[in-house]
Amino acid sequence: MLTTVARALRGSNSITWRSLYTSSCLCAHDVSSDKVPYYTKPMYYDSRAYPLPDSPFVSELTSQQKALKQKESESWTQLTKEEKLALYRITFNKSYTEMKQGSPSEWKTIVGAVLYFVAFTGLYYLWQLKYVFGPVPHTLSEEWIAMQTKKMIDMRVAPVTGFSSHWDYEKNEWKK
Repeated sequence: MLTTVARALRGSNSITWRSLYTSSCLCAHDVSSDKVPYYTKPMYYDSRAYPLPDSPFVSELTSQQKALKQKESESWTQLTKEEKLALYRITFNKSYTEMKQGSPSEWKTIVGAVLYFVAFTGLYYLWQLKYVFGPVPHTLSEEWIAMQTKKMIDMRVAPVTGFSSHWDYEKNEWKK
């Protein structure tokens, strides 16, 4: 709600807006004054989440930019496309489309992050093998499985549709 009130007051009186939005000690000072430390002034930053920054991109205007600002107060139909773009660049560094556009080397960051997590997962797996999991049980050895299979065949376990139904007792081998 404070942001809504601040945006509504932004156009009317900058001192009132600044007193709502920043600390109360700043409202007594002129923000453009040299006596105010630079770190107390609102800073410009590009953000897709908040596309309207608190301060303009260019804080100190050149003589050409001041003349362009004077021309801005007149009819906009007299401005050329380049002048309109220059006025936009005084207030904003990038357009919303430029903010959304990724850099050409963005894939390197993504590949690096993926490789980092793959390496971390590998180290975590090796740590689990060494410290979490115990030794492999003896029941998974080849000899034990062979003895267990022989015992199940000798006991004729599930002779109709199960394990023993695949064993040929006359030839003493697996059915093909």
